[in-house]
Amino acid sequence: MSRIYIEDLANHVGEEITLHGWLYNKRSSGKIKFLVMRDGTGLVQGVLAKGQVSDDVFGKFDELTQESSFSMTGKTRAEKRAPGGYELDIRDIRVISISEEYPITPKEHGVEFLMDRRHLWLRSSRQHAVLRIRHEIIRSIREFFDNRGFVLLDAPIFTPASCEGTSTLFETEYFDLGKAFLTQSGQLYGEAGAMALGKVYVFGPTFRAEKSKTRRHLTEFWMVEPEVAFNDLNDNMELAEEFLEHIVQSVLKNRQKELETLERNTSFLEKVKRPLPRISYDDAVAILKKRGHNFEWGNDFGGADETVISEDFDRPVMVHRYPAKVKAFYMKRDPENNDLALALDVLAPEGYGEIIGGSQREDNLDLLLSRLREHELPEEAFSWYLDLRRYGSVPHSGFGLGIERTVSWICGLDHVRETIPFPRMIYRLTP
Repeated sequence: MSRIYIEDLANHVGEEITLHGWLYNKRSSGKIKFLVMRDGTGLVQGVLAKGQVSDDVFGKFDELTQESSFSMTGKTRAEKRAPGGYELDIRDIRVISISEEYPITPKEHGVEFLMDRRHLWLRSSRQHAVLRIRHEIIRSIREFFDNRGFVLLDAPIFTPASCEGTSTLFETEYFDLGKAFLTQSGQLYGEAGAMALGKVYVFGPTFRAEKSKTRRHLTEFWMVEPEVAFNDLNDNMELAEEFLEHIVQSVLKNRQKELETLERNTSFLEKVKRPLPRISYDDAVAILKKRGHNFEWGNDFGGADETVISEDFDRPVMVHRYPAKVKAFYMKRDPENNDLALALDVLAPEGYGEIIGGSQREDNLDLLLSRLREHELPEEAFSWYLDLRRYGSVPHSGFGLGIERTVSWICGLDHVRETIPFPRMIYRLTP
C-alpha cells in the first residue's frame, strides 16, 4: 500500500487516510484538541473531538510530547484556516515513540545554541524552506546542463597539487606517495573532460583552508563547474547569465511557498533575466572611486568592495578582465592588454558578493608552463594538465558557481551556515 504524505492531501479530500510523522505542536480548546503533525513534506492539523473517539485515543493527546513520532488516521477535509490548508478529523492515533523533553522550543535561541543542535534544528519550518530551495537549485542546475548536452564529469577529491593557491589547502598523507590535498576545485579535471567530451560539468564538494570567519565562507562547500571546448570569454558570459536566469526562475516558479516562509522579498530575483549588465574591472574601480572608496587599481575586490559595486545594479552584474596578478595561473591574458586576465566574476545584488568566478583558460603550452614557474608550482604534479595543451589544444572556458552562496542570496540569508545541512567552518566541526 503506497504511503500518503501531507503534501498529497489535496488529492485525498473526503477520504479516510493514515499519516505518519512527528508532533510539531498541540493545543487544547476544552473538548476539542488539535495536534499539528509534520512529516517532512508539510504540516497538517489533526482534530480530536471528545465523544467522537474512544477515551484511549482522546488520552493520547496528553501523552504526546513535542517531536514524538506517531500516526493518525481520519478523514481529510479542506480548511483554509488550518496549517497547510487541510485538517484531519482523527479517528485513531498510534504512538510510535515518545520524545524526551525537546531542547528547541518556540522561545528565542542563540545561533550557537542552534548550531550545536543542528541535527535537530533541521526540523524547523525555516530550515525546511532553505533546504528545499537548495534542492530546487541543485535540481535546476542538473536540468540546465543535462538539457544542453553537457556530460557530468566526477572529479577526484584527493589531488596531488594546488589549483587556487598553496596557502588554502587541507593536506593528508597518501600511503607511500607522499602528501595529497583535498580539492579546491574540480576545474582542471573539467578541462580534461572538455577536451574529451566537448562540454562537461563537474559537481561536487570542495575544500578551502583559509582562516576566514566572514558570513560568506565555509571550509567545505559544493561547487558546480561547467567547462566548454572552443568557448571564449564572451561565450562564457553568455552561458553564465543563461544559467543564472534558469536557476532563479526555477526557484520562483517551484518554491514560492518556501520563499514566503522565509519572508523573502523576491523583487530582485524577479529581475534576474538576460541580458545581465556587464562591466570591466576598470568600470568597477570607477564605481568605487565615485562612491569615495580609496581603492588602488590592481587589487582584488574584497567583500565590502563587491557590495558597493553591486549597489549600482538591480540584478547580478558581470565583471570581466581583471588584473592578471590577482588571478589564477591558468587564466588566459587579454590579447589587447597582457596585464589583464580574461576573467569573469558575477556579483549578486543586495550585498551577497561573488557567486560565479570563471575565465577563458590559457591554451598555449609555453605560456602556461611559464605561469606555473612564476607561481612556483610543481611542474611534475601538473604534467597531465600540460598534456592538454600538447595534444590538440583549443580555446576553452568555464566557471564555478558556489551552491551555498547562491542559496544564501536566493533565500535572503544573513550567513551561509544555514545553506548546508551540516556546515563546516574554522571553529565548527560538529555535529
